[in-house]
Amino acid sequence: MVVNRSAPRATVVPILVYEDVAKAIDWLCDTFGFTERLRAAGPGGSVVHAQLAIAEGAVMLGRQGGKFRPPRPNEVTQYVHVHVENVNEHFEHARQRGARILKSPTDMPFGERQYTVEDPWGHRWTFSQSIADVAPEAWGAREPGPK
Repeated sequence: MVVNRSAPRATVVPILVYEDVAKAIDWLCDTFGFTERLRAAGPGGSVVHAQLAIAEGAVMLGRQGGKFRPPRPNEVTQYVHVHVENVNEHFEHARQRGARILKSPTDMPFGERQYTVEDPWGHRWTFSQSIADVAPEAWGAREPGPK
């Protein structure tokens, strides 16, 4: 198996588009606790790509251009779900740094405590902590049966 040091190790890696990737790196690391893995500069030295890591997960950031753009105001086409160890501490840290709170920490019927915020560029993030082991049937879901 080839290990590529230029690629994140996570199995699924969302790619989010930002106007200013360098500013987004700083804000996401400071506010949500990501660590910067790498960044790439384009012509003129501006950052055009970055990889950030958190626990076993990762996100990539790309610069706006061509067919890619950040969300427009009041537009949601996706959001990123991140598992954290202590959702209340994470929430308080993000709130103190000015994250736009959309939903405060709430215990969910499926055994997670979650909150949702929006970053300054319109991307939505849900941070979640497991608080109970709940059978899917207990909250209205089901596991797939035999095919």
